[in-house]
Amino acid sequence: MVFPYPARISTPVLDVAYEWAGDLGGVPVVLLHGFPYDVRTFDEVAPILAGRGAYVLAPYLRGFGSTRFLDDTTIRSGQQGALAQDLLDFLDALKIEKAVLAGYDWGGRAACIAAALHPERVRGLVTVDGYNVQNLAYAGEPAPPEWERTYWYQYYFHAERGRRGLDRNRDELCELLWRTWSPTWDGVATAFPASAPSLHNPDFVDVVIHSYRHRYGLADGDPRYQKLEDLLDGEPPITVPSVVLESGADGVGGPSAAEDREFFTGPYEHRYLDGIGHNVPQEAPEAFADAVASLLG
Repeated sequence: MVFPYPARISTPVLDVAYEWAGDLGGVPVVLLHGFPYDVRTFDEVAPILAGRGAYVLAPYLRGFGSTRFLDDTTIRSGQQGALAQDLLDFLDALKIEKAVLAGYDWGGRAACIAAALHPERVRGLVTVDGYNVQNLAYAGEPAPPEWERTYWYQYYFHAERGRRGLDRNRDELCELLWRTWSPTWDGVATAFPASAPSLHNPDFVDVVIHSYRHRYGLADGDPRYQKLEDLLDGEPPITVPSVVLESGADGVGGPSAAEDREFFTGPYEHRYLDGIGHNVPQEAPEAFADAVASLLG
């Protein structure tokens, strides 16, 4: 394990498992994984950043690894507002006033929302594939057909057949997503088994299914996040210094990060990663770490 220090901390909703490395007095950097991945995706990124003096933290998102809900009655929400609030609560619990945030997929969405709504907490942002905030008002609008076919798993999860499929076949299904989303990466067979245990969290299926139903208006959100969700309806701009990484071989949708430029109104840099798929930190750890390091100041 590259992260030398596993740890836990309680927030208002979660008992969050996380791993950290580096200098406690360094610039805090929070690395945020996506679905269906976990913190192992940052095993090569973390030592690079720790070597540059950063205090590196990687939490397991709700429903992943050994992160647990504190209350059995809490809605197992996977909505974007919940992910963002979890991140802010994590910073509060650790008394981190300001951090560099870096993430992709679900983690990139949480980072973008935190940066947009609470720029005073964000020193800089690295986001894979651009402005990851969902505008739920347009959830029913079709994407280009070539993109739509890559979203099959989302539509699968809308039905109970998909819930059962994820529950019964989660390793096979999630490894398939890894392979198809990173079609040029030959490391899937080696890397996936290290992350697979995180997908057996008892809340994993509920959180994932809720996420892909809520974003299409097929499930109600947790009322505690409604005010935050309302703020996202206006697609708030991101004003903090940002580096956008665009995956040239992403198997989900396609390269489109450059189209999001209008949402970034602060210092901005776009970096195109030729031949790299969805799982950027694991496929191109040096490029990901270099983007983060450029924001350490």
